[in-house]
Amino acid sequence: MKPPALDPQDLQFRFVRATGPGGQNVNKVSSAVQLRFDLLNTRALSEAAKVRLRKLAGARLIADGSVLIAARNHRTQAANRREALARLYELIERAATPPTPRVATRPPRASLERRLEDKRRRQRIKRARSPLDEG
Repeated sequence: MKPPALDPQDLQFRFVRATGPGGQNVNKVSSAVQLRFDLLNTRALSEAAKVRLRKLAGARLIADGSVLIAARNHRTQAANRREALARLYELIERAATPPTPRVATRPPRASLERRLEDKRRRQRIKRARSPLDEG
């Protein structure tokens, strides 16, 4: 996967303390990464791709219009930074490809005839349930 050409000014890294187990080290080392991507002001993406990325980001989209990705699976800042960038690139790659338009097709004649025959069968069954006319 070739990463898109992003302007470094669109990316902002913040290192915070990771949660979870890790002994004494977890309390003193800020190895977790919060990557903030400025979606509103970036020039790397087309407007259509920005709209798709906004939808794909879901809960990662924050109030100021940025995408926030948190990575804390690794013990080092560098590894968490790589993981956050990889996740961002994957999101951008998915947003960059427009969805393929649906091509309308006609149902086959056999399925139409099958549907009509089923309707006739149900009609006969229901008609047989009604009381006979004594006229």
